[in-house]
Amino acid sequence: MRTDDASARPGPRSSARRGAPAFAGAPQRLAAFPPRTPLPTAPVPATGAWRPGDEPGDRKFVDVGDLDLESGQLLPDVTVAYETWGELDADASNAILVLHALTGDSHVSGPAGPGHRSPGWWQDMIGPGAPIDTDKYFVVAPNVVGGCQGSTGPASDAPDGRPWGSRFPDVTVRDQVAAEIRLAEALGVRSWRFVVGASMGGLRVLEWALLGPEHGIDVAAIGVIASGAQTTGDQIAWAHPQIAAILADPGFRGGDYYDAPDGEGPHVGLGIARQIAHATYRSAVELDQRFGRIPQGGEDPLRGGRYAVQSYLDHHAHKLALRFDANSYLALTQSMLTHDLGRDRGGVEHALSLVKARALVVAVDSDRLFLPADCARLARHLPAAAPLRVLRSEHGHDGFLIEFDQLGPIVTEFLATEAVRGR
Repeated sequence: MRTDDASARPGPRSSARRGAPAFAGAPQRLAAFPPRTPLPTAPVPATGAWRPGDEPGDRKFVDVGDLDLESGQLLPDVTVAYETWGELDADASNAILVLHALTGDSHVSGPAGPGHRSPGWWQDMIGPGAPIDTDKYFVVAPNVVGGCQGSTGPASDAPDGRPWGSRFPDVTVRDQVAAEIRLAEALGVRSWRFVVGASMGGLRVLEWALLGPEHGIDVAAIGVIASGAQTTGDQIAWAHPQIAAILADPGFRGGDYYDAPDGEGPHVGLGIARQIAHATYRSAVELDQRFGRIPQGGEDPLRGGRYAVQSYLDHHAHKLALRFDANSYLALTQSMLTHDLGRDRGGVEHALSLVKARALVVAVDSDRLFLPADCARLARHLPAAAPLRVLRSEHGHDGFLIEFDQLGPIVTEFLATEAVRGR
């Protein structure tokens, strides 16, 4: 259930400002002490979603038509936003699909700029000469359906011209992959050399390994990083208060908040959800060693001030509220919670046994969201899996966004092996 901006990590003494609010719009606490004076902060928009008329940046768009959902509902006129790097070979044999995590998007590689609030979330992995070498491969990264960065989601306009909001139907991981299959067909891709993703992206990778061939699109190899075959009880438990935080925000307005003035949307609830989630993305060892009980700058925790680790979480809460959408957070979280690769396929082990693609499975040893045991289960039951690879990291789940010195060579080696096998 991971995102993309792990690189933005202010240290204990950075961004220290006495009197700064916990995050923009949050209520002041500890009323027994004199309230801290908030510094001027621009009101947070009701949504950070990309909307038609906004700068597209490097996004491209394809209309994939109506989508019949697993729920029995119809999602009409679906658009998928995506980005590409490199060139597709004449025989269309060099395509790689990259699938993002919970609050990621299609901007996998490239600078921040108009249309893109953040630089690419896997910059060191994709590009000329990178482990996924765009001089060799045609790389495609879609924004997931239900997301908020160009693909159809709750912030998109419904047929009546108003944002879907509370009316947006439930989408599953299989629904999302069904839309991505249509994207592949539109791009003329009939086979993927490699389908790779981490966290939420890894869920879609596994579905691609089964659904792709069923729809005539070959999947030669997959890479599943810090992910699993079904959501665990622990993950459901951590997600529950995140969902509750958003639903309890008065600015959420039942999901129909898109016409709310800046500063009156559900950014507080979304920020709290992000804080809960972010604590699961890092390890206890890192948080204690990096922050411990250090106060934030000149603030005094005995006088209503924050510890540095609280400031760190406030920073990520505010940052997400500026670039994401609360309804999309709910929709995508729900799609993860309901995911089970083995549903209607005879259970997880049987479903994994049906995967024909060669598989790379990578765990992070300190991951407390997708445990290494979740990854080991995949490597054990995927018939053509290479031995499990493990990143050694103090960063927890976020290791897949940070430990490029380890992950890069693993992917390079795997793709080189696949190139030899494919000759």
